[in-house]
Amino acid sequence: MTAGQAFLWLVALIALGFCLRRGPGTLRKVGTETGQSLVKILPMFAVALPMAAFLAELMPADAAVAWIGPDSGFMGVVIASVAGGFMPGGPFVTFPLVLAFSKAGAGVPQMAALITGWSIFAVHRIITWEYPVLGWRFVAMRMVSALPLPIIAGLLAELVVEVFPITLGVP
Repeated sequence: MTAGQAFLWLVALIALGFCLRRGPGTLRKVGTETGQSLVKILPMFAVALPMAAFLAELMPADAAVAWIGPDSGFMGVVIASVAGGFMPGGPFVTFPLVLAFSKAGAGVPQMAALITGWSIFAVHRIITWEYPVLGWRFVAMRMVSALPLPIIAGLLAELVVEVFPITLGVP
């Protein structure tokens, strides 16, 4: 068990304690909602995790390393930032793809930029939600103001990796 997993278990147990203080009705409701969420999420994981393994095997490592590898530098961070914005779907699609990139040899700063680009510039969300609700003027203002953020995240991650060397997939 990793430290992150242990932390999540601790938070869950504390929340369980608070639910128990509210009474058995609260605990039953939590159990029902948890079961319903598991029924929805587990099938997605059952597809997403093998998909990541398949993509990791199919993705040419030399291409990933050349474009977004640890030695791709600033251009790799920029490429990853843009690619992140065009990655479709939510976390069940994106993180298996990120896992495949990391197994193919992507760099930590580049993956930080990719995930930040996906979080900020997800084109699919802009088209389906942001533009229809807020309009193109707002979208343009937000995009311009947030443009440097994924690149800054990648560059900051590069500095952090120099001080605290880490590799992807290792907590």
